[in-house]
Amino acid sequence: MAIRNIVHAAAAGIVILAAAGARADGINVFQATLAESGQKTSEVSTEQMRRILLEDSAIVLDTRSRLEFDAGHIPAARNLVVVPEGQVAAVLQMVGGDKEKALVLYCNGPYCQASRRLADQLVDAGFSNVRRYQLGIPIWRALGGPTAIELGGFKRVFGHDQTAVFIDARATDDFVNGSLQGALSAPVNDILSGKLKKISLPEDDFNRRVVLFGRDGAQARQLADVLSKRPWHNVSYFAGSYEALTADIQAK
Repeated sequence: MAIRNIVHAAAAGIVILAAAGARADGINVFQATLAESGQKTSEVSTEQMRRILLEDSAIVLDTRSRLEFDAGHIPAARNLVVVPEGQVAAVLQMVGGDKEKALVLYCNGPYCQASRRLADQLVDAGFSNVRRYQLGIPIWRALGGPTAIELGGFKRVFGHDQTAVFIDARATDDFVNGSLQGALSAPVNDILSGKLKKISLPEDDFNRRVVLFGRDGAQARQLADVLSKRPWHNVSYFAGSYEALTADIQAK
C-alpha cells in the first residue's frame, strides 16, 4: 500500500507541476504537456487527447503490456500483442501500410519509456504523423478520464483484488434478480434523474480500484462519466454486456 501511495503522490505532484506551468503560460492543466525538449515526436495534451477520441482522428496505441492494458486502458485504444521487436511491423500492418496515418501513443505516465521508444522507432521507420500523450494513463485518470477494463482484466481483479469495489449500474430490479457476488448497486438512471443522491463508494481509501459494469458498455460508461467528477480516480468500466460478463464470472 505504501508503494501504491507513493506512485499516486508522484502522479499528483506531476499534475500540480503541470498546472503551475500551465498557469504561467495562461493555459489550464488540461492543456498542459510535459514539454520535453529534444524529442523526435511532439506531445498532445489531455484536452487534445479527449478531442482525438471524440473525433476518432487518430489511432491511439497503448504501448504497455497486454496484462496492463486488460486491467484498464483509455477507451478505443489499441494494444500490440507482439514482442517489442515486432511492434513497428505490427503498426505498419495496422495502418494498412499508410505511414502518414495519425498515431498517438501513451503508456504509464511521464517517466514511462515505452511510448517514447516506439515513437522514435516509428519515426525512424518513416512514419510521419506520430505523437505522444506522454502524461500517460496516471494523469488521464487523475484528470477524470474514463478507462475501460477488458474481460480478462475484470476476471483477474475480481478473483484476486480483495480491496476492489464492483458497482452494478443496472436498475434496482435487475440487481435484485441477480448480480456479481459482492457487487454494490448504483442504478445510473436513478443517479442521473436525481432519485439516488449518494453512491455507496469506499471513503476509507480513495485509491481503491472501482470497477463498473451495467446492462451494456454504454450504461457502464454513463456511470463512469458521473464518477469522473468525484474523488475516486482509480475507476474503470466494462465495455461489454452483463451477459458476456456473467458467462465467465459466477453471479450470486
